[in-house]
Amino acid sequence: MSQSKRPGVAEIRVPFRDVDMNGQMFLASYISYAESVIASFWSARPDVDDEPVYSASKISCMLHRPLHHDEPVIFTAAIDKIGTHSIGFLVSIDTGEERAAEVEIIWQARAKDDQLPASLPEETRDWLYGFLD
Repeated sequence: MSQSKRPGVAEIRVPFRDVDMNGQMFLASYISYAESVIASFWSARPDVDDEPVYSASKISCMLHRPLHHDEPVIFTAAIDKIGTHSIGFLVSIDTGEERAAEVEIIWQARAKDDQLPASLPEETRDWLYGFLD
């Protein structure tokens, strides 16, 4: 996966390993690439003392049209929602001028010691608001 200059954006050509016998990209591959793009985006966040642990609580994929082998694709992560204890990411999946799919992933913040819901740190929340669509 080729990273762009902005964290949270990646360009690929759909590899053969990610397509089924009909030449269409596996649904799980959309989600896997979306998670990688979010990880790239997340790596640019500010350092926070006593940061909570984040785990996915919801993942959904809206397929507008299937991607095919060797098709050029751009994955772009954006912030969709910022809650008290959660972050909503929306990854757009575009080919040319066409939106092929969107992946929504919700992360829940949890305390490291007891895994109970935790509030998003203020520094993280402020950073996220800079990317809210």
